[in-house]
Amino acid sequence: MEALKLLDIIQKGEDSKHQFKQNFTNSNSLASEMIAFSNSDGGLIIIGVSDLGSIVGLSQDDIRRLNQLISNSATNNIRNPINVETEIISVDDKNVLVIYVRKGIDKPYMDNEGIVWVKNGSDKRRVTSREELRRMFQSSDFISSDEIPIEGTSINDIDNRILAEFYVKEYNEDLSTLDIPKINYLQNSNLAKDGKLNLAGLLLFGKDPQIFKPEFIIKAITFVGNEDTGSEYRDSEDIKGFLMNQYESSISFVKRNLRRTQNGQNFNSVGEIEIPELVFQEVLVNSLIHRNYFIASSIRLFIFDNRIEIISPGSLPNSLTIENIKNGISIVRNPILVSFGTKLLPYKGIGTGIRRAIRSYPNIEFNNDTENNQFKVVIMRPSSI
Repeated sequence: MEALKLLDIIQKGEDSKHQFKQNFTNSNSLASEMIAFSNSDGGLIIIGVSDLGSIVGLSQDDIRRLNQLISNSATNNIRNPINVETEIISVDDKNVLVIYVRKGIDKPYMDNEGIVWVKNGSDKRRVTSREELRRMFQSSDFISSDEIPIEGTSINDIDNRILAEFYVKEYNEDLSTLDIPKINYLQNSNLAKDGKLNLAGLLLFGKDPQIFKPEFIIKAITFVGNEDTGSEYRDSEDIKGFLMNQYESSISFVKRNLRRTQNGQNFNSVGEIEIPELVFQEVLVNSLIHRNYFIASSIRLFIFDNRIEIISPGSLPNSLTIENIKNGISIVRNPILVSFGTKLLPYKGIGTGIRRAIRSYPNIEFNNDTENNQFKVVIMRPSSI
């Protein structure tokens, strides 16, 4: 890095990517700063600069000691160990040491006491939320939300009728012919573990998933006007049950709340809804299968006079972009739900659903809202176009 660029960074002050330290003598303190950057988006630790941005510099003895301290901290005080790069930059005849910390690929990193640190603006904070920790594990592909066992569940929480229908469809045999205990079959199918249903098993085959996960529903509202702050609505429903039931009930809600047109049909026909049903099939299935289930929140289905919004918890995972999904590229967030989705829901599982929806009805907008950690699909109604 050139001295002028470093000066520019120092003059702008500390932020979530740049931390100033006059010096370090404690390996645990240094490790916590590196952990915070590794668990966030990476950044620079600039040593030899005060918190107020004045350059105090480092002696040669300081630099030799710090290089050893940095190596020891990165190796011995961080789990799992990280690799960092350092650089000595001379500014106004004073030496400044810059530590380059990359965004980690093995999150969450923690110190020797098991504390997980992340950046919080120009400072850092401890991670105490189980939900946030799970999201960090998920970002490193260690765990997916749909495989987590649900406390308090057992084989008794399975809807035997739904499971039996699936078994006949999948194997062309009656479930009664199963030659192992039913819980063993579920565990072998990655739907249960240690006698408990996991989230996928509960959502796909549970009698009443909301007993254990009340937040995993679809909140559907038809508003009067175009603002969700209005107090008037035409229709409202909390759509519950297992995933197939949520999907079918959501489609029914949409169909009863949209206008119908004859579209060349005879006078006695009920007509077609104003937006092709295929659009809602694809978007709703994607919302149910690909939403972030680490976030304890519902999917929202809002119908306004000029548009329909389907808002899913969780922004797009990792490096996935809106252009990616428009071109059929996908990243699997919930692998068990995806594998069963092709068998239980109208879901192809090959990344083409959004493309089909756009081809059927181009007036669809997508908003990957990383700040609020949600993904929004906006479908404009014909009268507003």
